[in-house]
Amino acid sequence: MNLFDVLTVARYLLRTRLALRFSSRQALLDWQAKQIERFLAQTLPKAAFYRPFAGQPLSALPVMDKAGMLQHFQGMNTAGISLDQASQVALAAEQSRDFSPRIGRYSVGLSSGTQGPQGVFLVADQERAMWAGIMLARTLSGGLLCRLLRPFGPKIRVAFFLRANSNLYQTLKSRRIDFRFYDLFAGVEPHLQSLQQQSPDVLVAPARVLAWIADQVAAGRLQIKPVRVISVAEVLEPDDALRIAQAFKQPVHQLYQCTEGFLGYTCEQGVLHLNEEYVHVEPEWLDEAHTRFTPIVTDFTRKTQLIVRQRLNDVLRVRSAPCTCGRHGQALESIEGRADDVLWFRQQGSDTPMPLFPDIVRHALLRDAIPVDYRIAQQGDVLEIAVADQSLATFDAVQHSLGALARRHGLQLPECRSVPFASPGWETKRRRIVCLARCPQPALQA
Repeated sequence: MNLFDVLTVARYLLRTRLALRFSSRQALLDWQAKQIERFLAQTLPKAAFYRPFAGQPLSALPVMDKAGMLQHFQGMNTAGISLDQASQVALAAEQSRDFSPRIGRYSVGLSSGTQGPQGVFLVADQERAMWAGIMLARTLSGGLLCRLLRPFGPKIRVAFFLRANSNLYQTLKSRRIDFRFYDLFAGVEPHLQSLQQQSPDVLVAPARVLAWIADQVAAGRLQIKPVRVISVAEVLEPDDALRIAQAFKQPVHQLYQCTEGFLGYTCEQGVLHLNEEYVHVEPEWLDEAHTRFTPIVTDFTRKTQLIVRQRLNDVLRVRSAPCTCGRHGQALESIEGRADDVLWFRQQGSDTPMPLFPDIVRHALLRDAIPVDYRIAQQGDVLEIAVADQSLATFDAVQHSLGALARRHGLQLPECRSVPFASPGWETKRRRIVCLARCPQPALQA
């Protein structure tokens, strides 16, 4: 990292942590509106796809999805890099596990592809340094931040487990930060010795990996005491959160990061907030009570690959009580998963399919003390249920819990079938609940 990058990291760390404080949510939104206006005037016209929209308000721009972003990839980045160019570099890195190659001054990465085709992202060097500063400001505790800013003393040790590395993540590595990437394609157990040797201050991993590491700590096979434990990349299930918190004697923090940007983080109170000082999020409401929404994201800070009104497939649940941390970014109760994780049960008496959100299902099974890992996949009017211990008693317990939940919501439980349990590889995101096909609408009466 050169001096300019170091200064950029420091600038955005201090700006995020100290300067971007607002007296109210309205003050934040007013400030955000000015940033968006500047972005639309200065940055948007630099991308060929958006040039015809110059001078128009954000609401007039098209809403895009991943397929549209890939289709117009070259026109939606200001570097003129084609999808083929970016994909070749990213795929070669995935195969070789060497993630250092770039296209000029641009780093390239791939999403995991859990929502269809893999997304591709571009980040310029300055954007990498900016991201690192924001990330450090959002994730480090006060004590760790003080340690980071001291010119001498021990480094902050960060252990990072994920399916793929990138130059973006490596930006965190510096004279003051011992950043180590642990490749999940090699599994988790082969990394235990290195993890013990590093003894990280900050442990970052998908929730399922954190839960497994927590089990090793609880069993005495691993002795690490991180100051902060952070869940990334997949839904933090309530049973995993409990196991992790008990083993490490602290709450689990979360980062909401994807191809579309750094979208959310947990504050000092452990509450999820949208990162609205850097991204604009339009809610596409999923219910009349406005408790859940799909986000439409505009990142008004990125200048290479433009993220403008990108619709994600995630379901976010709004927190009903205000957060007391003093930050005014939208507080969330949870990131529930994908829109296609929502189950659809028929309404009692009408047969009309109604949504049953995954968070409701997870908490019902947790409340009923289902003892093992499970998978639930909807195939029309059938629920395929797999339980880790493969026992009929556990399958019956899951079925009974789902039946009671359905009745409480005035719904009919679909036919339940037991299927073999298959745990995904460590490099694959876990999805315990998924709707592969909704139950069809009832036929219209003649």
